[in-house]
Amino acid sequence: MEPLALYVHWPYCSRICPYCDFNVTRDRKQAGQRALFDAMLADLQRQAEGLGPRRLASVFFGGGTPSLLPPEWVAELIATASELFPLSGNIEITLEANPTDAEIARYEGFRVAGVNRLSLGVQALDDEALRFLGRNHSAQDAIRGIETAQTVFGRVSLDLIYALPGQTPEGWAAELRRAAALEVEHISPYQLTIEPTTAFGRAVRRGVWAPPDPELAEALYQTTQDTLGDLGFEAYEVSNHARGPAARSAHNVFIWEGVDYMGVGPGGHGRLTRGGVRYATVAEPDLKAYTAATDPIAATALSPQEAEEEALMLGLRLIDGVRWTRIPHLDREKADALITDGFLEQTRERLRATDKGRVVLDRLLLELLG
Repeated sequence: MEPLALYVHWPYCSRICPYCDFNVTRDRKQAGQRALFDAMLADLQRQAEGLGPRRLASVFFGGGTPSLLPPEWVAELIATASELFPLSGNIEITLEANPTDAEIARYEGFRVAGVNRLSLGVQALDDEALRFLGRNHSAQDAIRGIETAQTVFGRVSLDLIYALPGQTPEGWAAELRRAAALEVEHISPYQLTIEPTTAFGRAVRRGVWAPPDPELAEALYQTTQDTLGDLGFEAYEVSNHARGPAARSAHNVFIWEGVDYMGVGPGGHGRLTRGGVRYATVAEPDLKAYTAATDPIAATALSPQEAEEEALMLGLRLIDGVRWTRIPHLDREKADALITDGFLEQTRERLRATDKGRVVLDRLLLELLG
């Protein structure tokens, strides 16, 4: 059976971070959360109809803050998914969490529910940076959360954000070394992106502060690659580093490799193949409308060209690159020119970006797709 990945979007957060532009809402213990969750279970069952036999290869609870879910609800969704699709023997089930006291107290419950990998939204190991990012935990809370997670789960990943105002390559390298010393298997360092609709976007427009210039941002990126590489982390994807292949995020690799994935929850995205056609799916983002809808999913058929362009954009993010079989109509003259210039390299099975090319990946994609 073909593999299937499942993404579950829980939209509630204890607070809204000033850099976040995801489909989230403040958790004020609103009535209707159980009704929303029941609608998500119904959505999962509805999308499974007519999909054909699949094996469930991964589940990822994201958001929002899915660690605000009661563990028994998480167990219920995993059980429902396993009734619809047989589970792979080594299935990866990840849940995003924060290192706050309330969420730490739930870790054991999530493990019992079936979660076997925790992705911690640490974001920084510096109190001043955490205050700037609007986080509701301290650096010491983060360390305690990491240590607790490691006693409960076999696999732990950290998210970190860099390219903050005033950040230097030397300071960022020191923070990465502190993170690696905590002996997690996976680190996802994300360069701060200023989205126009966020609080940070508005602050930058008003001139309250400014992000690093492109030259410094590139230096911080290179510091990330060099420091984590020296510490034994493989940069298997542009923003993801793992202590060897077994520590990679299987769920994310499935998506970058083009495996079908189902998105459940308000605003959740997916890619599903039905009748030989690949569809982009997106759920109704409004919580009340999603809960009330008979079918909250809008599906759009991707043309072969659109599917191929998406395969190129996602596949080149991976250190392994994109399979030639996924990009049969790529302009080979353009690709050959970038290979000659040292930005791309090829094997019999794949096209991949070199270290030089990954630094300017967006420009490479514009060149290849232009």
